[in-house]
Amino acid sequence: MNLKAIEGVVMDMDGVLWRGNEAMPGLVRFFNMLHAKGIPYVLATNNSRQSRAAYIEKLDKMGVEGVTIDRIITSGIATARYMQERYPSGARVYMIGGDGLREVLLEAGYEIADYEVVAVVAGIDFELTYDKLRRATLLIRGGADFIGTNPDVTFPTPVGLAPGAGSILAALIASTDVEPHIIGKPATPMFEQALKILGTAPEKTLMIGDRLGTDILGGNNAGMKTALLLTGVSTREELAASNIQPDWVFEGLLDLMEAWEEDIE
Repeated sequence: MNLKAIEGVVMDMDGVLWRGNEAMPGLVRFFNMLHAKGIPYVLATNNSRQSRAAYIEKLDKMGVEGVTIDRIITSGIATARYMQERYPSGARVYMIGGDGLREVLLEAGYEIADYEVVAVVAGIDFELTYDKLRRATLLIRGGADFIGTNPDVTFPTPVGLAPGAGSILAALIASTDVEPHIIGKPATPMFEQALKILGTAPEKTLMIGDRLGTDILGGNNAGMKTALLLTGVSTREELAASNIQPDWVFEGLLDLMEAWEEDIE
């Protein structure tokens, strides 16, 4: 199979489209290509800290136009949808995370509280404190469900890898002896939601990511075609030693576009 058979695209953002506030080479051209060819896409990120509106604003500042909110799925959105199937509106939850996660939990009808909660929801939190970890530990040990937005232990920044949500989950696992229920990649909910939005068959949908253990593993498990970009977390050395293998490997968006255009020609 070559890239000309692809009818829809799911792509990660951090490490694929940008690092921090630094756009990857070819970012605008890549979206222009998708728009010109009429290829639908979904942006699916494990980062639950920011709102979908914030991502639209970030893309706009980088020169990317035409992306709508319904085309963005964060692990926070996927977590809220998962919870709506299990907890009634008005249920109390304790949260470790950023404004993006808080926003989607409130929109889903949940009350953010410090005690008598049905669940502890943990994502990336740039204002993490010992007291937050202490409260979460006591609540989980007291019987609250433990939900993790995503397992990424790191995320790429312009100066290197920084601690991710998975590092916070690891601290809570160590203090509670309880494993969280993971919602984000490589778990299935985000991929299922993305395919539903696209309306494309998994085997004709391309997952573009920078992590073997989340983007590529999850895409493979969902029956999608996968492309690893070497602009984020996973390296060629890790790829050579891994049993998780993508269908394609590219240095970045520019190489992906070049290969795609050659296949179409």
